[in-house]
Amino acid sequence: MTSGQTALSDAARLSVAPMMDWTDRHCRHLHRLLSRRTLLYTEMVTAPAVIHGDRERLLGFGDTEHPVALQLGGSDPAELREAARIGAEFGYDEINLNCGCPSDRVQSGAFGAVLMTRPDLVAECCAEMIAVSPVEVTVKCRIGVDEQEPETVLPHFLETVAAAGVRRFTIHARKAWLQGLSPKENRDIPPLDYDLVARMKRAFPHLHLSVNGGVGSLDEAEPFLKAGLDGVMIGRAAYHAPADVLCEADRRIWGDPGTSRAEAAVRDMLPYIEAHLSAGGRLHQVTRHMLGLFAGRPGARGWRRVLSEGASRPGAGPELVIEALGRVEDLQQAA
Repeated sequence: MTSGQTALSDAARLSVAPMMDWTDRHCRHLHRLLSRRTLLYTEMVTAPAVIHGDRERLLGFGDTEHPVALQLGGSDPAELREAARIGAEFGYDEINLNCGCPSDRVQSGAFGAVLMTRPDLVAECCAEMIAVSPVEVTVKCRIGVDEQEPETVLPHFLETVAAAGVRRFTIHARKAWLQGLSPKENRDIPPLDYDLVARMKRAFPHLHLSVNGGVGSLDEAEPFLKAGLDGVMIGRAAYHAPADVLCEADRRIWGDPGTSRAEAAVRDMLPYIEAHLSAGGRLHQVTRHMLGLFAGRPGARGWRRVLSEGASRPGAGPELVIEALGRVEDLQQAA
């Protein structure tokens, strides 16, 4: 294992899941202000889009975001090879292949969770990606789909794809029911099987295995690490209440001194917001990711209301964020 892979494996002790329409570069900039160590992921980008689309818009990210991984969607080995090469050239620390998304769009393109039925193809795709990528290639998968038996399917999938050179997997501990459940229902309805993921770690001790699905806090994440899993990926909770998950992550997961504060992160976002506006962006494109910063705290409602009502108005700028922060600080001082 190279020093870069070792560093990424350590960062993957806690990661924020790739989430469509959510984990864009603005979201990741905010999350990095809250945690220096947590591994961040892009939204899934399809391989054809990387090859033929506006690469700066799709792949551009800030130097402050490291460690950051690019998640690719696709099932054509040649396309994924080229997309991985481009992603690595852009400077991403990791290239991840999506084998878990259950959306209709993904199914029609024969990639995402449907790839759980084609481990040999996944292995071929990964081998092509590894051949051209100087950074680690990883896989995010489910425990199975539809009528598959996870106890049989998952170990075969891991063994087959690992034989192509993949050493790090993130396993969403639910089946994906591609027939009969919507993508939203697939995030909640299929039962979680954390024990199966733990058994996979015992069966494949040489692989770095992270668990994903249903983990909503550091209190819930830490027992997985103590039980021997290598990492935990948190999704919606890290987005809707990012301070709750990330402010203490560096201390609790990696033993670093100190914690971050949501108020300081807001102030640190102001230069970023000013730069975004100067480049022609709109305030709401950034602040929509900040709405949950004070979730559960005094002033959270006022914070959300000021930003929700004002950030889309023409000319809205950093002063609106300062006003919203004042609602929080005024209530905290009065408490």
